[in-house]
Amino acid sequence: MVDKSIYQFNVQQLNGEELNLSEYKDKVLLIVNTASQCGFTPQLKELAQLRKDFPGDDFQILAFPSNDFGGQEPLDGKAIADFCEIQEVNYPVFEKIRVRGPYAHPLYNFFADKKQNGKISSVPRWNFHKFLIDKSGLVTDFFYPFTKPTSSKIKKQIGRLLEKGK
Repeated sequence: MVDKSIYQFNVQQLNGEELNLSEYKDKVLLIVNTASQCGFTPQLKELAQLRKDFPGDDFQILAFPSNDFGGQEPLDGKAIADFCEIQEVNYPVFEKIRVRGPYAHPLYNFFADKKQNGKISSVPRWNFHKFLIDKSGLVTDFFYPFTKPTSSKIKKQIGRLLEKGK
């Protein structure tokens, strides 16, 4: 059987250490590609508010900085961490990655291919494209950058996924 969960992927933390996404088993996740110099950058604070709206260990946001769109993420490593601290980010931010094209990170190739993930084929068109993952690590939906993290559409779906299996 083909693994259709995100738990098959490793990602780099900002400190350079590798992390397997299975560390987030049994959590609802919102995975977002971010950038520090984008018109949507205020969503970093909205994501922090969303994290506060769903306190506890059952929900987490994972941010993946990317410079794929308009060179809007010129920062690396510690500079990204420092910027995120100023933005009051309260969720994990990972090492900068590619999210589209031939050098895209395997996680984002997975999101782009319904044959791999069993649900969607979605390639980010810009920064702050969001993927919703259930407690089993399965992709359930995606949201375009103009959908605010604190929108009722996103919050309702997170709430539903958190209620499942309780």
